[in-house]
Amino acid sequence: MNAPIIDPLQGDFPEVIEEYLHHGVTKCIAFNRRGTLLAAGCTDGSCVIWDFETRGVAKELRDKDCIAAITSICWSKYGHRILVSSADKSLILWDVASGEKITRITLHHTPLLARLHPGSSTPSLCLTCPLSSAPMIVDFNTGNTTVLPVTVSEADSGPAPPSRNKPSDGPPYTPTAACFNKFGDLVYVGNSKGEILIIDHKSIQVHAMVPTPAGAVIKNIVFSRDGQYLLTNSNDRTIRIYENLLPLKDGLTALGDLNKTVDEVAGVEKMKAVGSKCLALFREFQDTITKVHWKAPCFSGDGEWLIGGSASKGEHKIYIWDRVGHLVKILEGPKEALIDLAWHPVHPIIVSVSLTGMVYVWAKDHTENWSAFAPDFKELEENEEYVEREDEFDLIPEAEKVKESDINEDDDVDIVTVEKDAFSDSDMSQEELCFLPANPCPDVPEQQDKCVGSSSKLMGSNNSGSPLSEEAGQNGQAMNHASSPLEEDTGGTRMKRKRKPSEKGLELQAEKGRKPLKSSGRLSKTRSKPVADRDISNGIYGDDISD
Repeated sequence: MNAPIIDPLQGDFPEVIEEYLHHGVTKCIAFNRRGTLLAAGCTDGSCVIWDFETRGVAKELRDKDCIAAITSICWSKYGHRILVSSADKSLILWDVASGEKITRITLHHTPLLARLHPGSSTPSLCLTCPLSSAPMIVDFNTGNTTVLPVTVSEADSGPAPPSRNKPSDGPPYTPTAACFNKFGDLVYVGNSKGEILIIDHKSIQVHAMVPTPAGAVIKNIVFSRDGQYLLTNSNDRTIRIYENLLPLKDGLTALGDLNKTVDEVAGVEKMKAVGSKCLALFREFQDTITKVHWKAPCFSGDGEWLIGGSASKGEHKIYIWDRVGHLVKILEGPKEALIDLAWHPVHPIIVSVSLTGMVYVWAKDHTENWSAFAPDFKELEENEEYVEREDEFDLIPEAEKVKESDINEDDDVDIVTVEKDAFSDSDMSQEELCFLPANPCPDVPEQQDKCVGSSSKLMGSNNSGSPLSEEAGQNGQAMNHASSPLEEDTGGTRMKRKRKPSEKGLELQAEKGRKPLKSSGRLSKTRSKPVADRDISNGIYGDDISD
C-alpha cells in the first residue's frame, strides 16, 4: 500500500479482521518493542513466538515441567528475554534467541500477572501480582520475594522484610493490579479501595497516594509507551486516564523532593497532597448505555488512542476512543468472548484473543484517495481524449531545463543504518532482538535410505530380466498392438474412439494366446463371435463395432 496516497482523515485505527493466527489454544499475547515478534501463551504451558511480518511461527518455547495454562507473558526491554507466569504457581524466564530456560521459580500463590523490570536488557527483577496475595518483587538471582504494601496503614507500620518463605497469615487479598513506570524506579499499585499507591520497591515505602473518584476496585493499571499517561480499569465500569506529572527519568528523586516540600500535613493527608502533584485525572471512559465491564484496556503505540474489550460473554467487541474522550469506532468480531488485547507498537493493528484460543489480527481497511493530497487532481469516471503539449513528456521539459538538481548522484546510499520508527521509544538501542532466524526442518535420513534402496532394487529388477519385467514387456507390446485397430476403420467412413485396454483383458488375452486384431482388415461382426470373445473384445476395446 502506498502511504502517501492514503487519506489521512480516515484515522489511524484498525477496522476489519485481516486474518487470524492459530497454534494451540492461546490465552495471552504480547508484542516486543518494535512489533516484529508476537508472543502468545497457551493452555498447555507452551509459549509460541510468531514472526509478525510473515505471520509464521518463529519459535516455540516449551518446558517439560510446566503443563499448566499460561496466565501472562512479558518481553524484556530489548527482546532477549521472555517471562511467563503459569497456573501451576511458577515463573519461567526464557532466552529467546537460544530457546533455553534460564530459571524457574515457584511461588506460593498463582501469579495472574508478571512484568519484567524495564530498565535493563537482561533484567533480574520482576513484578508479579498473585491471585490471593499482595504484589511482590521477585529476584531471579537469589530467589527472594519482597511483598509490597497495598494500603497506607501497612506502609505506616514500617517496611516489610524480604521473604522467600510462606507469607504471613492474614486477611485474604483481593487481586491487586500493579505496574512499573517507564524506567522501573517506581511501582504503581491499584488496590481494592480504589487507591493508587506510588511505591519505591527498593525501600518498600509508599511515597504518595491518589484516590480514584468512585473508590472501586482497580482491576488493571497500565502505562503508555511514552510514560506520559496512566490507565486504570475499575469495577465501577469506568476507564480513567491520569497524566503523569513526574519526570520520566529520576522520578524517585523528584518524588522525594515533593515529600520535603509538603510540610503542612502529615500521614495519609500528606501522601494525598503529594499524590495530587504526581498524577492528574485526564479523562474518563465508559459506556453510559450498556454499562459494560471492560477487559484488557491499553493504549495505542503512540498513545493517541485507547482500546477496551467488552467483558460480556458471547461478545467480541473492541471499543476505540481518542485521547480526548470521543468514541470513534466499535469493532465487532465473532460470537466469542474476548480475553486479551494488544495494540501494535508502530502500526494501526490490534490483536485480540478469543475464548476459543484464536488470535485475530485487526487492520485498517485502506482506501486510496489521490485528491486528498493533490487538490488539482481530477478523478475520471472514463477515459477522455487529451492533447498534450509539445514538451510535456520530454525527459527534460523546457520549463525545467534551467533548474539544476542539488542531489549528488555519486554519494553512497546507506542501506545498513536502521531508522527509528515514529512511535518507538527514544532510547532504542542496536542491541535489540527484532527477528529470529528461520530453522528449516531437515529431511529424515531413514526415508532417504528407503528411497535409495527401493530405487536400486527397481533398477536391478529391470536389468536382470525378471518375470515381472518380461511380463511388463509383453503387456507393453500387447498394448501397442491393441491400440492400432482403433485408429480408423479402413472399410467404413466412421472414426472410432481410441481407448486404453483394460488390465483384465490383457491378462485374459495373454493366457489364451490370442493375437490382437490387425488394422488392415475389416473387423468381424460381434454377433458371430462367441460370448467369451465378445466379453474380451469389450474389455479390450470398450464398445461393440458393427457394420
